[in-house]
Amino acid sequence: MKKIIYTFLLVLSGLTLYAQQGARKAVFIIVDGIPADVKEKVPTPHMDSIAAVGGYTRAYVGGEKGGYSQTPTISAVGYNSLLTGVWVNKHNVWDNDIAAQNYHYWSLFRYFKAAYPQKQAAIFSTWLDNRTKLVGDSLQQTGYLHIDHHVDGLELDTVQYPHDKSSQYIHLIDETVTNQAAAYLRTNAPDLSWVYLEYSDDMGHRFGDSEKMYDAVKMVDDQVGRIWSAIQYRRKQFGEDWLIFITTDHGRDSVTGRGHGRQSDRERTTWMVTNAQQLNDCFKHGQPGIVDIMPSIARFMKINIPEANAREVDGVPLIGPVSLVQPQAVYADGKLQLQWKAMAKKGKVKIWVTTTNRFKEGGQDDYQLLAQVPLEQEKAVVDVQQLPKGFYKVVLEGPDNMVNRWIVK
Repeated sequence: MKKIIYTFLLVLSGLTLYAQQGARKAVFIIVDGIPADVKEKVPTPHMDSIAAVGGYTRAYVGGEKGGYSQTPTISAVGYNSLLTGVWVNKHNVWDNDIAAQNYHYWSLFRYFKAAYPQKQAAIFSTWLDNRTKLVGDSLQQTGYLHIDHHVDGLELDTVQYPHDKSSQYIHLIDETVTNQAAAYLRTNAPDLSWVYLEYSDDMGHRFGDSEKMYDAVKMVDDQVGRIWSAIQYRRKQFGEDWLIFITTDHGRDSVTGRGHGRQSDRERTTWMVTNAQQLNDCFKHGQPGIVDIMPSIARFMKINIPEANAREVDGVPLIGPVSLVQPQAVYADGKLQLQWKAMAKKGKVKIWVTTTNRFKEGGQDDYQLLAQVPLEQEKAVVDVQQLPKGFYKVVLEGPDNMVNRWIVK
């Protein structure tokens, strides 16, 4: 009998190990307020080693400058653009107060939990609002989304982390967040994790472009290295397939480096580091937006995004095939003049149009399929004279992805 039980346990252990082999895991890290030129100036050996596996690119925040999606280059605004894959005209987080977020635009965590309710999500953050407000942990508005493990809110503990004028307490909190994240990833390996670190932005606000700021970036790289080490351990010991994205939420002003929030090139120019394989030309030869990270992780994790939601997503995957990008739409004389950049030669583009925006209130928009044209044509004209005038949402659907464009008259 003992031999039978022992054999059963060996088989069970083997099945468990087999189940772990190739399991897909993802973590994204936001390090606050580091412009691309500073990232490129300061030695960052740990992030460089990650980029050597996948890639590094300059990126952008701020939506379309001067357009309907122009987005303030402010911290919580940037975080939420990453989480939701949409710009501020949709998610409605305009500043760090997070006063009227529109939760109808789901976060990556909500898509993840809807697709895989049994899998584990974790947040490690030097700011409580990231979990409680932006992700909406346990809120009715997010369908009572549950984050399985979190380390945050330490900024409220003034006994262990007494607040000082030099913001050293923020660095200490970042250290705790990093160490807790690395330890938990190593031992528990949650399926989807977010790590947020703040100290670099504090140094930027206090000292601008300075040695203090550069030292903060070096600290960030060391912290990233600890998390990367935990991921490498999991890959080696358990054969798990890990994806990591590292980015920042905004740049800084070009005069002093202390401010941000506007639309200067330096405030809008950010960067991404990833170990992702099969990076496409949007990453390699374009300048991706922070909104592209959500659909990239979703594709890697095989997370299904419902069609109604997918039609709203402003980002495109940076991993794997993409059909089209850079949608443009102009209304003139009862017609929509549409353009896009084809990323493939074969296939057709389905042109969907609606004149309502019920989605933002939790409703359903009635899209009409107005045309199908060859993808490589890169333009089309569709007649909308029979539709109500004043507002159009256009979705261009290719074989591998969708892009969208609003026309607000």
